[in-house]
Amino acid sequence: MLKLYHAEPGANSLKSLIPLKEKGLAFESVYVDLHKFEQHSEWFTAINPEGQVPVLDHDGFIVTHTTVINEYLEDAFPDAPPLRPADAKGKARMRFWNKFIDEQVMNYVSMHGWHRFVGVLARGIESGEFDKLMERIPLYEQREKWKIARSGFSEADLANATRKVEVAVDKVEEQLARTPWLAGDAYSLADINFFAHLGFYVERMFPEIGSKDRCPLLLAWVDRIKVRPAVVDALAMPDHTNPALRTFTGEAR
Repeated sequence: MLKLYHAEPGANSLKSLIPLKEKGLAFESVYVDLHKFEQHSEWFTAINPEGQVPVLDHDGFIVTHTTVINEYLEDAFPDAPPLRPADAKGKARMRFWNKFIDEQVMNYVSMHGWHRFVGVLARGIESGEFDKLMERIPLYEQREKWKIARSGFSEADLANATRKVEVAVDKVEEQLARTPWLAGDAYSLADINFFAHLGFYVERMFPEIGSKDRCPLLLAWVDRIKVRPAVVDALAMPDHTNPALRTFTGEAR
């Protein structure tokens, strides 16, 4: 039996919800309320000591980190519709894009989301309570990110994050001029990764970058993905996001 511990259908949670839906795999959905810091509670850190979502439980075998989860689903369910190219070259192209997105895109988009929205929540928590919440966060990097969000990211860091988004958008636009999907002729986990972390939000979060003049192929690619039945189903999963954060789910882990 599959069980997915996840938050709202955005960013990291969306990245693993979509493959489950695309592959037609039945799973138990367990919502983890990030706005109540359930990801840092004892019951959840007993499942994932890093205190982050999503987490896949396959008959008691725990898999963390979205790229690993998604590749695990490919390996564990080979008879389900594939989301990974069949040939070695296609797999390499898919993994190249996943590495690029994981290392050069995800955290920079997230920084803008945290700066604009999560910081509002962080500043609304009283100092004593905020310190107690920070003590519960297992990962040092996540504790520091919350503290920075509370005080505000520097203009230099935000400018660099914007530059990273520009590079990513231009890189994807160039690829889509050559192939219909990021890894080639077939829709894959690479497309899902970029869609979940930036593609779905680019027009709303970065209208000056995600414009039809700059990236028409990317926006058409987003429209193709949004109407896929599995993606529609994934995006329809319950959304408990605080209204102040609903413009962008940066997964305040």
